[in-house]
Amino acid sequence: MWNIGARFSIVQILAPAFGFLYFYCGILIENAKRNWFIGIRTPWTLSSERVWEKTHKIGGKLFKAAGVIAFIGTFFQNYVLFFIFAPIILVAVYTIVYSYAEYRKEFRTRGN
Repeated sequence: MWNIGARFSIVQILAPAFGFLYFYCGILIENAKRNWFIGIRTPWTLSSERVWEKTHKIGGKLFKAAGVIAFIGTFFQNYVLFFIFAPIILVAVYTIVYSYAEYRKEFRTRGN
């Protein structure tokens, strides 16, 4: 494309690709059963079926939202990398913290 005169930023093409990837990962994460290979595998999700289910339910929705945001980044050439990477980093951090909080809540409930 470049040789025939079509000038574009490769990052703008990658934004919809990452958006699709994140959205599809959200679908997979929502439907993942507890295992050692696929999913949000923190010590807390692997220790409790309830924590696994709750974390993956919210994680799937957040991954889908990150996909939509990454796709929207296509329209903002100067900020496209921000639209690709910031949402997924926030989703990753949030799901880790959320799984820990849910595990602590379950542990307190079992302890009483």
